[in-house]
Amino acid sequence: MNRLSFARVALAAGVVVILVFLMVPILIVVPLSFSDTRFMTFPPPGYSLRWYHTFFGNSAWIDAARTTLIASVCASLLATPLGVAAAYAIQNGTHRFMRYMRTLLMLPLMVPIIIVAVGVFFVYSQAGYVNTLGGLILADTMLGLPYVLIAVGADLRTFDPTQEMVARSLGMNRFRSFMTVTLPQIRSSVISGAVFVFIQALDETVVALFVSGGANQTLTRRMFVTLRDEIDPTIAAISTMLTAITLCLVMIVVVSRKSAARV
Repeated sequence: MNRLSFARVALAAGVVVILVFLMVPILIVVPLSFSDTRFMTFPPPGYSLRWYHTFFGNSAWIDAARTTLIASVCASLLATPLGVAAAYAIQNGTHRFMRYMRTLLMLPLMVPIIIVAVGVFFVYSQAGYVNTLGGLILADTMLGLPYVLIAVGADLRTFDPTQEMVARSLGMNRFRSFMTVTLPQIRSSVISGAVFVFIQALDETVVALFVSGGANQTLTRRMFVTLRDEIDPTIAAISTMLTAITLCLVMIVVVSRKSAARV
């Protein structure tokens, strides 16, 4: 029992250390976003909403935020049905090619992001898609697809396919039986996948540095360029807002999972 208790205490201590390590940057950036000085000083000598007003009053920042939101929403709308269809095909397909499809679709997570960015830039430069909103959406869709595949695939592996077969035996076609029987039961995983695609597109920086720019510059790219030129406290305000959005979206995933578990 002593060894077991010691192991539990050690595990709990390790978890706490990891959580503190992950939370420290947030605990520093959030107060800095409310600083009333021009320079980043921690702790701030005074507090105000100065840098939030600066963000919302700057058209360049707003345009970058608009581009990021459009790309993130469109990537979610594209990657979610594609990922659901791919996960369903992999789970229920019998062709030997299905064994390799999952690996192929998971490559954006397996390959280092800088290599993906260089490859995307090379293809886009040949096709004339660099610095276009459509190119940015396609890149975010490709990067987000594995998240949907993982989330939906996990639910499909525990789903009883005989329920869908019963619906098809009663006259429904495959698509209708999936929409009527299967999709409602894996709804929480579909929502989770869509949310993580949105978060990934919202925070994507490396690929955006290569393929976005000009009128289609993303928020993260503009933040990176601004940090390279000067240390602007506006970035702390933007980081705080992005963190808040991400936390809210993660809470949506948690709530959807809990509601699905209760059902």
